[in-house]
Amino acid sequence: MSAPETSSVPNRGMITISIMLATLMQTLDSTIANVALPHMQGSLSASQDEISWVLTSYIVAAAIATPLTGWLVGRYGATRLLCMSITGFTIASMLCGISNSLLAIVASRLLQGVFGASLVPLSQSTLLNINPREKQPQAMAIWGMGVMVGPILGPTLGGWLTDSYNWRWVFFINLPIGILALAGVMIYMPKERPKTRTALDFFGFVTLSLAIGALQAMLDRGQQKDWFNSTEINIEAIVAVVSFTFFVIHTATAGKRSFFRVDLLKDINFVTGSCFIFVIGAVLYATRALLPPMLESLMGYPVALTGIVTAPSGLGTMVAMLVAGKLVGRVEVRAMLIMGFMIAAYSLYMMMGYTPDITESDIVWPGVIQGVGLGLVFVPLSAITFSTLSPELRADGTAIYSLVRNIGSSIGISVVQAVVTRNSQIVHSSLAEHVGGDSPWHKYFDLATEAGRAGVDQIINQQATLIAYLDAFKLMFIATLCVAPLVVLIRRNKAPAGGEAVHAVMD
Repeated sequence: MSAPETSSVPNRGMITISIMLATLMQTLDSTIANVALPHMQGSLSASQDEISWVLTSYIVAAAIATPLTGWLVGRYGATRLLCMSITGFTIASMLCGISNSLLAIVASRLLQGVFGASLVPLSQSTLLNINPREKQPQAMAIWGMGVMVGPILGPTLGGWLTDSYNWRWVFFINLPIGILALAGVMIYMPKERPKTRTALDFFGFVTLSLAIGALQAMLDRGQQKDWFNSTEINIEAIVAVVSFTFFVIHTATAGKRSFFRVDLLKDINFVTGSCFIFVIGAVLYATRALLPPMLESLMGYPVALTGIVTAPSGLGTMVAMLVAGKLVGRVEVRAMLIMGFMIAAYSLYMMMGYTPDITESDIVWPGVIQGVGLGLVFVPLSAITFSTLSPELRADGTAIYSLVRNIGSSIGISVVQAVVTRNSQIVHSSLAEHVGGDSPWHKYFDLATEAGRAGVDQIINQQATLIAYLDAFKLMFIATLCVAPLVVLIRRNKAPAGGEAVHAVMD
C-alpha cells in the first residue's frame, strides 16, 4: 500500500478501529483455542497427538502465507486484500465452530491461517500510511496493543467461553467482530488502484514456504516426538535446511525477480529491529507458555485462577504502550529500548526466585512488570524499525517483521519446553541419588514400603520440575540481557522540521 497524503485521509479513527478489530481477532486466535483442546478432543473423538494439529495447522498455514502479503498488496491493493482476508477468516471461523470431525476443523484452521496471515502486517502498514509522522508512534502503540495483548488474553477468554458455553464459541466469537471489521474497512478505507507488479516468483515462494512450514512443524511437534530421536522431526529438519538453502541461493541470483525484497536487508534499522522483535517474540510467548502449566501442574491452580493471575501482564503492556507512544520524540529511542529490556529482564529475575510457596501476587507483579518492559520496547521499536524504510517496501517489511516475531515465538516456546523436560529429568536423577542410606527422607517416609517410595518420588518430581522451570526463566533472562546492547546498531535520525517525532517513519 503506497503512502497516501495523510492530511487528506478522512475517517482516520474509524479506519483504525476497523483494522484493529481485524488484528485483535487474528491475534486472539493464535492462543484462544489452546485451553479448549481437551474439550475438542472428546467431542471430535481425537487422540492427544491428533488434536494438536488444530494448533499446528493454523500456525503453519499463517507462517507460509505471511510472506505473500507484499506481493498480494501490489497485485490487489491493501483495501481489497483486507476485505478478502477478513471475509475469509470470518467464514473459516464459522466453519471451525460447526466442525464435527477432526479433518473438518483442521481444514478450517488451515483456511484461518491462510486468510489471517495478512491481517497483522496489513494493519501495521496501513496505520503507518494513514498517520502523519508525529502521530505514528501513537498509532504503533494502538497496533502493538492488539498484537501483544491478544495472545496474552486469548487463553483467559478461551477458558471463559469454554466453561460458560462450549468450545465452539471460541470460534463463533469471531463472527460479530469480523462483520464489524469488514463493514468498517469497506465503508471507510480509501479506495486505491493496485500497482502492477511482476509475476510471482514461484520457485522463491515455494522454497521459502517449505522452509518455514517444515521449521514450524518441527518446532511445534518436536517436544511430542522426542525431537531428533524421531524420523518425522529429522525429515522436517532436513526439508527446512535444504529448502532454505535453495531459497538463499535463488534470492542471491534472481535479482529483482526474487520473491524476497533484498532491499530490506540494506536498511540497518529494519534488520536490527527484526532481530529485536525475534527476541521479544521468544521471551513473551515463552513466558506465557511456561506459566500456565507450571501453575496448574505444580501449584494446583485451576484453569480460571491461572487466567486471572496471568492476564494482568497484558494490562501492564497496554499502559506502557500508551505511555511509550507519548514519549517517542521526547525521549531518545535507544534509551527507551534499554530501559524496556532492563525492566523485562528484572521481571524474569523475579521469576527465577519462584518457590512452591509463592502467592498469587508473586505471579501477578512479575507479569505486570514484564508487560511494562515489553510495552516500552515494542512501540519505539516498531517506529524506529520502519523509520528509514521507503514506503514502497512497507508491505513487504511489515510481513517479514510479523513473520520473524512468530518464528521467534515458536523457537522460544520449543526451546524452553525442551529445557524444562531435559532439566527436570537431570535434576530428578541427581536428587534421587540422595535417597536411601542415611538420608533425611527416613524421617518423613518409610522407604521400605511402596507408598513411602512413591511419596518421595512425588516430592522429587515436584522439586525437579520447579528447578527446570527456574532454569528456563534464567535462560530467557540471559537472552534479554544479551540482546540489549544491540541498540547501538540502531541509526539515529535528525528531527524533522516542525517538531515532528524524532524517530518518526519517513515518507
